[in-house]
Amino acid sequence: MLISGTIFTARDAAHKRMFEAVEKGEDLPFDIKDQFIYYVGPTPAMPWMVIGSAGPTTSSRMDKYTPTLLDMGLKGMIGKGYRSEEVVASIVKNKAVYLAAIGGTGALISRTIKEMEVVAYKELGPEAIYKLTVEDFPATVIIDSQGSDWYSIGKTIFNDTKNKEKTQS
Repeated sequence: MLISGTIFTARDAAHKRMFEAVEKGEDLPFDIKDQFIYYVGPTPAMPWMVIGSAGPTTSSRMDKYTPTLLDMGLKGMIGKGYRSEEVVASIVKNKAVYLAAIGGTGALISRTIKEMEVVAYKELGPEAIYKLTVEDFPATVIIDSQGSDWYSIGKTIFNDTKNKEKTQS
């Protein structure tokens, strides 16, 4: 799928700060309802670029914070890698989705980012929260709102094919 519109970025340090704010009853630095968070820590941009390389980071590092954010209205996350059972259950409960961006394609992904502005935690540098305006940002649905998990489905298909080949030999 290709995404166009607004997405926010946040990695480990920003998630920790948002989670601490929620625990204290404070507002988050942006309205999270119906938004997507991209797990990325972009590299510095060259003077003629909007953003440097912007490849996904491992999503599981945000798993302890994700159910809380989903309960607050977050509609989706973009990253790479597996998610915990707790996160999958929260995705289903909140009718959200988890998308994957392809690791190793950060330079190509950065070309889809047309605007970038710091929203919060500027002192965190690349781990600050950024608001991105994207056009044709490539991502794949990995876990849908029903809990179908492409990583699990793919593994099952692979194992079934492998077992079938063994029995035919």
